[in-house]
Amino acid sequence: MKRSKLYSLALAGGALLALGGCAAKSDLEALRSEIAGVRATAQAADEKATQALSKADQAAADAAAAKQEAAMASEKADRIFRAGLRK
Repeated sequence: MKRSKLYSLALAGGALLALGGCAAKSDLEALRSEIAGVRATAQAADEKATQALSKADQAAADAAAAKQEAAMASEKADRIFRAGLRK
C-alpha cells in the first residue's frame, strides 16, 4: 500500500511540475531519478516481505510438526507412567 501511495505522490508531483511550466528539464530528470529510487526501494521491500512470509509459513509448519511430536511423546510418557502404576 505504501508503494502505491509513494508512486502516486511522485506522479502527482511530476504532473504539477510539468503543468506549472516552471520545471526545468533537470528538475524533471531529478524527479524521474527519485521515482526510480522509490520504485527500487518498494521492490526491495516487496521481496523482503515475500521472503519473510515464506519463512513465517515454514516456521508455522515446523511448529505444527513439533506440536504433533510433543503430543505423541506426552501420550507415550502417559502410557509408560500408567503401566508403572499398575505394577
